[in-house]
Amino acid sequence: MPSAPQVPQWDVHRLPRAEGKSFLVTGGNAGIGYFVAEQLAGTGATVVLGSRDMAKAEAAIASIGSHIPGAKVKHVPLDLADLASLKASVDALGLDRLDAVVHNAGVALDHPLRRETADGHELMFATNHLGHFVLTHHLAPLLTATPGSRILTTGSFAAKSERLDLDDLQSTHEYQPKRSYSRSKLAQMLFALELDRRLRAAGSTTLSVLVHPGGALDSLTPSRPPFHVRTTGKRLSHLPLGLLVQGKDAAAWPAVRAVLDPSVHGGQMLSPRAFGLRGTPRIEPLWNHLADTTTAARLWAASCDLTGNDLTFTTPTRFGETEGPATGRGEADTSTG
Repeated sequence: MPSAPQVPQWDVHRLPRAEGKSFLVTGGNAGIGYFVAEQLAGTGATVVLGSRDMAKAEAAIASIGSHIPGAKVKHVPLDLADLASLKASVDALGLDRLDAVVHNAGVALDHPLRRETADGHELMFATNHLGHFVLTHHLAPLLTATPGSRILTTGSFAAKSERLDLDDLQSTHEYQPKRSYSRSKLAQMLFALELDRRLRAAGSTTLSVLVHPGGALDSLTPSRPPFHVRTTGKRLSHLPLGLLVQGKDAAAWPAVRAVLDPSVHGGQMLSPRAFGLRGTPRIEPLWNHLADTTTAARLWAASCDLTGNDLTFTTPTRFGETEGPATGRGEADTSTG
């Protein structure tokens, strides 16, 4: 019998070309999101940085242009904590199709005082989870118009040991900054997997993929002036940590692979190869509590209620009509397809 064809190993330094494609990266002006944007720009795609700070976005665009000659990068105002503004942000994209969105932006607070958005939502849960939930709702027509489009959600290793409290999603009764952050990231991860189940149930070709970047330090990250400058002293002093964690450029690899690799499927999780903390990206088995479909469906229903948005996808037919909506509230088909 003929042997199965060999699948080439993914090479983080030889990315496939993506001319003609458009990608949106939330929080693409700094940190890991910047390197996701820079690496995607190197494929020839158009990359949109979603950021609430225009000056930082312009600095990031200039930096990407200096490293990727001819890069096609632009900015759209995006404030995930302001749910009512997100439709205008999507309209400002000026696109009629979108190949992928990377839900990367996030906020982590270490100050002990609990903070709320203007809508009355706890700030980390609102920004990290609810904002991306509503953004996906408004992006749905652009993603549906693009066969094989992808929604990438960035989780966190910090969520591995956490569990959601469905009766206190916004940490109203018990607020500890680190725990609230970890739970907001767990909510994102459960959302990504529930979204893929609903997309499969609707017959959509759009994929929802989960990634987490592992451990990343500024001191191990290449300089990108003016927003990140690494001194030789800092790099040398933290060099031993490179055995355990990595720079933010390498932490971007799971998301970049999830956007570009045709072998990646919906409902999968990509993470760094070495203990989920560093190294080249691989497909990692889901953590046990991420397979809890009951909790994920209840979180989905709560997210619909809190935001007033029923996130649905419909499948285009060959005649340009749509059919097969993915359900909003309530239980979803739990098949993984």
